[in-house]
Amino acid sequence: MDVDAVVVGGGIAGLVAALRLSEKGGRPVVLEKGTEDRYLCNTRVAGGAFHVAHRDVADDPQVIRDAIARRTGDSARPEIIDTLAREIGPATQWLRSKGVRFIKVGHEPYRKHTLAPPIATHGVRYWEGRGGDVLLRTLLAELERCGGRLLRGTRAEHLTLRNGACVGLHATRDGQALEIAARAVVLCDGGFQSNHELLREFITPAPARLMQRNAGAGQGDGLRMAREAGAQLVGMDRFYGHVLAQEAMHLDTLSPFPMLDLTCSAGIVVDASGRRFMDESLGGVTMANAIAAQADPLGAVAIFDEPIWNGPGREYLIPANPTLVNNGGTLFSAASLRELAAATGLPAQGLETAVAQYNQAVDAQRLGDLVPPRNGGAHRAWPIRTGPFHAVRLCAGITYTMGGIAIDADARVLGTGDRPIAGLYAAGCATGGVEGGGTLPEVAYIGGLTRSTVFALRAADHIARERAAVAA
Repeated sequence: MDVDAVVVGGGIAGLVAALRLSEKGGRPVVLEKGTEDRYLCNTRVAGGAFHVAHRDVADDPQVIRDAIARRTGDSARPEIIDTLAREIGPATQWLRSKGVRFIKVGHEPYRKHTLAPPIATHGVRYWEGRGGDVLLRTLLAELERCGGRLLRGTRAEHLTLRNGACVGLHATRDGQALEIAARAVVLCDGGFQSNHELLREFITPAPARLMQRNAGAGQGDGLRMAREAGAQLVGMDRFYGHVLAQEAMHLDTLSPFPMLDLTCSAGIVVDASGRRFMDESLGGVTMANAIAAQADPLGAVAIFDEPIWNGPGREYLIPANPTLVNNGGTLFSAASLRELAAATGLPAQGLETAVAQYNQAVDAQRLGDLVPPRNGGAHRAWPIRTGPFHAVRLCAGITYTMGGIAIDADARVLGTGDRPIAGLYAAGCATGGVEGGGTLPEVAYIGGLTRSTVFALRAADHIARERAAVAA
């Protein structure tokens, strides 16, 4: 097979890149390893909010850039931040021009542009006929109308390199070898969240004890191929996810919702010894990373009281209270902390000491004196003193990995010395260098759908310019 470009992955980044190339006169082919008509990928099951660092995509670019910079510190490449902030508005309008619809959902400003129709708030197939599912079907229809192709059941295996440039790849389709020659390859197959070997290398000592809060398709094939080709990898140790009830590991009704983030942030999270081990004020994404980093990621327990359960526990579109219990989860409740410890298997003295120290710090407004200190985030600490007292066993739900292939502002894959590898591009959650936050304590979530769109367009535009230059 001989094409202008081969795109690996049929999620939002892959279809955007291929559609943009098609409308510019190129001949792309998209390789998607899923075989079904509605093959599962993270885009299809996503919540659907288009935002950048929880800023609306229509905000002033400088406002968006400042929001990214506050979250990432100096860990993100400045040209990447500038490009994302400047181009997400036009990129969203480009999606509209292709038939993608947006709607305002909820009162939060960052939900002003949510994929329409919005996802359902219940059911295992909450995404079907909604949000990312409709987005992908819309983009694919446009791609095929423009002459582009998507090959299902096709998995990329190895890049073809010649004189330091990428000139195609080898794949398998329905068990048969397929060699594709191309002027460019665009890696858009998402993160490595479902690859236990890579998770163990970069994220957690016990990958099987994380909840796969995702489509289950992210094996990191693109990352592996780029690594073999000499690409830089950046920011590999952090992921986007949320705190879930531990029973989500075997109950589909408890993932991806309800999230326990707000309940945990208002109270405390302890390990099997009854001790706190994180700054709960930093929010759910950071807490999920802290739980995953434990020797036993299934040893964490949230501790809170009745006011928290009926306050922060009832917040968010799909609140923990009452969704947790209604969906089959266990809420441990007791009249005293000692009884709660007995019900959960925690040591009573350790739990009582942790709660007493926490309450004293809340009362004295000296949360920074706690070990570990609680003073880095925006979430308010509520005292835990009004029965009944509650507990929920937790797990870390991983949605996508934040690190990946290093790229420049044109989505060209960077090798040694920050030199682009000719003919090789990457976009979406296969890439790193934006989210994570580096040395900052709070894990910086920026937004997977939006950065996927912007850099898929950038990759396609650069390939089109290179193609035109050769033709001239």
